[in-house]
Amino acid sequence: MHIESQREGLQATDNPLGMEGIEFIEYLTTKPQALGQVLETLGFHPVARHRSREVLLYRQGDMNIIVNAHDAADGRLAGAQGNPVIGAIALRVRDASLAYRRALDKGAWAVPTQVEVMELNIPAIHGVGTSRIYFVDRHKEFSIYDVDFVPIPGVAKRPAALAQMHFFGAVQYIGWERTEDWTAFYAELFGFTTIPDQTRFGILPKGRLLRSPCGTFYFQLVEPEPGLELEADGQEYIERIGLGTPDVAAAVAELKQRGVLFSESARAPISDRGAVVAGQLFGLSFELVHSERA
Repeated sequence: MHIESQREGLQATDNPLGMEGIEFIEYLTTKPQALGQVLETLGFHPVARHRSREVLLYRQGDMNIIVNAHDAADGRLAGAQGNPVIGAIALRVRDASLAYRRALDKGAWAVPTQVEVMELNIPAIHGVGTSRIYFVDRHKEFSIYDVDFVPIPGVAKRPAALAQMHFFGAVQYIGWERTEDWTAFYAELFGFTTIPDQTRFGILPKGRLLRSPCGTFYFQLVEPEPGLELEADGQEYIERIGLGTPDVAAAVAELKQRGVLFSESARAPISDRGAVVAGQLFGLSFELVHSERA
């Protein structure tokens, strides 16, 4: 009993919110069809529609991407052209209510929710910029999509992932000398740890890398380069997501056949470590990263 108690205490300290990966990435856009076409070239399939909102669920393998045109005008959508932005990241946790309360106890700001009929109340806190961080504990036999979404007829519920792709992490652009602030935010609220500088992934190794307590995904914090500024409005934001694959070359070859364009510049060359998908919709980009996690 004493040994088990020690183990349980250690696990609670290492992973205070009981994180188990990323449940979904949400994009906000006023051009959902155009964004959907980009996602489909990347291997995602539209599998369900929201019951009452202009929201589509795209999926491949274990990855869920939500395209939200309903909330595109609520102030969270940056830019006047309807450019897609990452509006939220949902974390898989063992108990969403407990995770939410603990985050608030640690100083997180709650996001008020307006739940309609036949909708789940998914707790959320404010993330970087205008983004949100959701906590989801229904992600196994019974999921949040079984309540809020209606399956699209004739579409596989869980299409296979191309080249075993999976969520690897997200790149977050931050302000000058803000690395320590954001490192503390993710460490204190979620239990992220800093990766040593000599340990790097992909082909764009700038900034600081943080690993989730469950070891399944990463945040990359990137400050502006000397002499450069953030966007004109000065906001911090999540710039892109990283997709892991055990075979970058195979993934690149398969995606090229589907019409995906890759950056092949000296700054971002295609290699066994990774590749960067060229901006195909108002600068929207994705990054492939070598990762053995299935």
